[in-house]
Amino acid sequence: MSLLKVENLSVRIAGVTPVDDVSFSINAGEAFALLGESGCGKSMTALALMRLLPSGGRIASGGVGFDGAALGTLPESQMRSLRGSGMAMIFQEPQTSLNPVITIGEQIAEALPAQMPGGEQKAEVIKLLQEVGIKNPESRMHSYPFELSGGQKQRVMIAQALAGRPKLLIADEPTTALDVTLQAQILQLIKRLAKERGMALLLITHDLGVARYMADRVGIMYAGQLVETLPVDPDNGLEGAFHPYTRKLMAALPSLDRAGQRLAAIPGRVPSLNQKFSGCRFADRCAHVFAPCAETPPAWNSLDQGHAVRCHLAGQPDSQVEPEVAPALKVIAPSEENVLSVRGLCVTYTQRTGQLFGKKSIRAVDGISFELSAGETLALVGESGCGKTTAAKAILGLNPISDGNVELDGQRVSQLSERQFKPFRRLAQIVFQDPYSSLNPRMRIGEILLEGMNSLKVGGGAGRSQAVAELLEKVGLDPSAMTRYPHEFSGGQRQRIAIARALAVQPKLLICDEPTSALDVSVQAQILNLLADLQREEGLAMLFITHNLAAVGYLAHRVAVMKEGKIIETGTTRDILTRPEHPYTKGLLASVV
Repeated sequence: MSLLKVENLSVRIAGVTPVDDVSFSINAGEAFALLGESGCGKSMTALALMRLLPSGGRIASGGVGFDGAALGTLPESQMRSLRGSGMAMIFQEPQTSLNPVITIGEQIAEALPAQMPGGEQKAEVIKLLQEVGIKNPESRMHSYPFELSGGQKQRVMIAQALAGRPKLLIADEPTTALDVTLQAQILQLIKRLAKERGMALLLITHDLGVARYMADRVGIMYAGQLVETLPVDPDNGLEGAFHPYTRKLMAALPSLDRAGQRLAAIPGRVPSLNQKFSGCRFADRCAHVFAPCAETPPAWNSLDQGHAVRCHLAGQPDSQVEPEVAPALKVIAPSEENVLSVRGLCVTYTQRTGQLFGKKSIRAVDGISFELSAGETLALVGESGCGKTTAAKAILGLNPISDGNVELDGQRVSQLSERQFKPFRRLAQIVFQDPYSSLNPRMRIGEILLEGMNSLKVGGGAGRSQAVAELLEKVGLDPSAMTRYPHEFSGGQRQRIAIARALAVQPKLLICDEPTSALDVSVQAQILNLLADLQREEGLAMLFITHNLAAVGYLAHRVAVMKEGKIIETGTTRDILTRPEHPYTKGLLASVV
């Protein structure tokens, strides 16, 4: 008997159907992954299971059965008790899910049984923090969310979800903000706990490697519908996939072998869901489209045991779907013009110890040095909390420099006056890791993109509005997005907006702090292609901070590996990824799933 059974589930929100006729089941101890681009309905499906739909949202048809109960008929009081002990959810954005004025220890304790004595609660909180890889949990449990890195906040969310020992864990991008070693640890932890407790797992991810490692079966979602379900082959992953959409997703993955080529990004974008569809929803983006696709919705076809596909091609004799081969990029070597020079950079800050008035100094960045030329990308990699983002903010003048020297376009950052800083901002821009917290929720997208252009007098008058429309198209969004607010977009779409904002003032240096962490593989391919194009066309220098070593292999010219505030190894991308010398670097590469 299935622990979770979803039958013909449809969700309506203000005239839109983000989930349309979705059916699947999950047995106890089984892992099922939902894959697909941003805006396809994966997260909305999960919210419908938890009955946490946004205001105005409702289950229009179909039903959800969980552990023998029909969730649609349960009163809210019973659903409230079911959340946590029956099913729990790890949300995609920890920054917006954690209470900023309560310590992380208190927030995790809230998910524990109320009758548990205080001493046992404290011990359990410490144990959970240890399990998810938080160092010094006795001290860290007294920290507030703003004192943690993005990856550390995500680990706190995972600990909070596991605290109630749920039967079903819904993980919405659970490792998005984690570096590769911690990602491996967290995935191993979830996998082990699921096996030990007989816990079922619904995994929502855009990472095909994570799905291959974690899932027994996968469902591919597109435009609110499931289009393919198949078991995961332990040796070949999803190589047996048939649907053209699934095949294109696999062809969009970056790698060192694809450096110098354009990634096979899927043309166009996911269609708006406020329309009535007449045929195949993927037809406008499919290279294999033929007559029935435009007018007749495809039916489910069974290809093999456990493998079904919603595609007209599956009913054709000798049908074969192959990914397209992407064209090569014109290779342009970086220039000798030095855009950024960092010498002996140190950043020190004070941290509370948890004792009354107790404080200690921590050197987050400890004497790092590197140079970056026009048209060159340097990837800065390492575990969460090693100082990558702190160094980037110091380069921009957002963090005080304790020691060392940073020169950008010949100007020493620490010597710039407040008046000189305004034009300096045009030289360097940053794309932050969490797009939601870096976009003003009270401003429309057009206003957000125009803000920097107006302040720094980039372009003029009507030309700025046209430039905004062109920027949105470059990052894969429709220009009509200018009139909407950040909360109306998915996580991946918000990241594209953040990238467009950074590019709006035409900087010489672009610092990308996990710019693809919230993006699905197709949009990631678009963004990586865009960054590569901009670099070739405009000689843009990029400092690329990331946990995604596949993206590093595709985009970066050189790599610097950071550990505990220091750069411990540096070299060309090929040398670092194929012939690492430092044991720590070897460990990073061995952790890639």
